[in-house]
Amino acid sequence: MTAPRPAAVALASRFVGQAHPARHIGEACRMALRGEYSVGLTLAADAALAQRVSLCAAGPLAARGESLQINLGEGPCVQALRQRTQVCADTLDDPGTTRNWPVYAQQAKTHGIRAVFALPVLNGTDPAQQAGLILTLYRDRPGPICEADLRTAQDHTDAADLLLLTAPEPTEDDLAHAWLLPTEAVVHQAIGMISYRHTLTTGQALALLRAHAYTQDIDLTALAHGIVHEHLTLPDTSEPPSEPPPD
Repeated sequence: MTAPRPAAVALASRFVGQAHPARHIGEACRMALRGEYSVGLTLAADAALAQRVSLCAAGPLAARGESLQINLGEGPCVQALRQRTQVCADTLDDPGTTRNWPVYAQQAKTHGIRAVFALPVLNGTDPAQQAGLILTLYRDRPGPICEADLRTAQDHTDAADLLLLTAPEPTEDDLAHAWLLPTEAVVHQAIGMISYRHTLTTGQALALLRAHAYTQDIDLTALAHGIVHEHLTLPDTSEPPSEPPPD
């Protein structure tokens, strides 16, 4: 087992005891980078990001880049979390790089995102003990990330993980400031209703919800609200949508 790099430990120590430390460390990462990036910091409960808390979205591209992955169920965060390795997409125009998430790449480009770099925790701790923490950099132009920025971003990722390990139980104020995507109750309610109506597993119901949101160009949470509160029903399907393959 490898200890965290000293730079990550030093970074984490700066934010211990502060309110909303993950938000601060994400914003600090953005300021420390040589290039101009937006920064997202995500805590996921599963590799498909079906349950996720976005801890930070700093910069003009981060909020949309993060939420697209939830709406579509694919993207660099999903790949980085599944493979526990850095995912560096120098350009979203490269089909070889984006072959696992072509729809996300296309949608991200329409929102001005041209390059994405997703960094999971790499501090050497047991992967089974790690939270599903990913720091993602978004940029509005293609091109590789320099080694200095990659190292800086990875140090901030590992520092955020150390902060999570030492953080106290979240207070009501913490929960009020967390950006929940899509762990909001309305999404889970909609999944349950779709599962019952269409005789699907919850995984298939989530896939159907995502597919309809994508084809109709509707935000996932807005669609779920319509199903739960406005009696919206999805079209019947003769074949249930396939669930994501196991890792």
